[in-house]
Amino acid sequence: MSIKIGILGYGNLGRGVECAVKQNEDMELAAVFTRRDPETVQILTEGVPVCRIADAAEWKDKIDVMILCGGSATDLPVQTPEFAKMFNVIDSFDTHARIPEHFANVDAAAKEGGKVGIISVGWDPGMFSLNRLYANAILPDGKDYTFWGKGVSQGHSDAIRRVEGVRDAKQYTIPVESALEAVRNGENPELTTREKHTRECFVVLEEGADAAKVEEEIKSMPNYFSDYDTTVHFISEEELKRDHSGIPHGGFVLRSGKTGWDGENSHLIEYSLKLDSNPEFTSSVLAAYARAAYRLSQEGASGCRTVFDIAPAYLSAKSGAELRKTML
Repeated sequence: MSIKIGILGYGNLGRGVECAVKQNEDMELAAVFTRRDPETVQILTEGVPVCRIADAAEWKDKIDVMILCGGSATDLPVQTPEFAKMFNVIDSFDTHARIPEHFANVDAAAKEGGKVGIISVGWDPGMFSLNRLYANAILPDGKDYTFWGKGVSQGHSDAIRRVEGVRDAKQYTIPVESALEAVRNGENPELTTREKHTRECFVVLEEGADAAKVEEEIKSMPNYFSDYDTTVHFISEEELKRDHSGIPHGGFVLRSGKTGWDGENSHLIEYSLKLDSNPEFTSSVLAAYARAAYRLSQEGASGCRTVFDIAPAYLSAKSGAELRKTML
């Protein structure tokens, strides 16, 4: 029996989920829900309806898991609790500081509806979170480091586009190689924000815009660029489309630790990702956790979970016997 998947929101992430569903033989796409006029939304899967979000309640008994593909700033804090009353849900909520609050809201809603919700699924939070937890549990005497990039930060790119005089922009987060090597060498450095990452911006100006003023506004932007060494390149719209149309990302999670009676032996755990497409990789993680939500629901579970609460076997299409034979 196929797990019937619903997609709520059809942007980069929603299209990625659609592709991920195609790659998982135990899943099928049941419907896509959008805020736009459904007539204007062309999806990749033939024969699957595109519906208004307002009509989602009519699908309550036709969808096993609804994957929510909205943004963390305004969409998911409202949508995930709302839809967790009707569906098993997965989201990629990534505002780290607000995860406890979001968890509580989704937990109450999912328990009210007798459904399972799994939040903050992706690579960070998500896969990176798991690797931080595993490494901390294994090396309690140690130190954590997380580096992001090289990759496009969609939030920082949006922040640049809000600057007056900017027509379009892309921003790359880049780990400082010397800092990364110091961690790998077991030096356990104390690193400031500025010492861990740099930011590189590619900006298309509106006609007549003051480049110096735009550059100063970008570099001094609090919470985004003021704490980093930031480089701003002004380029043409054609160059931006030609050279910066992708959405790559990735990064590293490392823990350096000691073992032995007097801490005489050093160890380094490193997990890394190099992604051609940030949203498509995130979508693939969402699909795996949709399988877990379905299985938990079949077992009668309800309430909210995070990646910390899901046993790895629940993510795989393989049976326990297959996993023990082929992967253990």
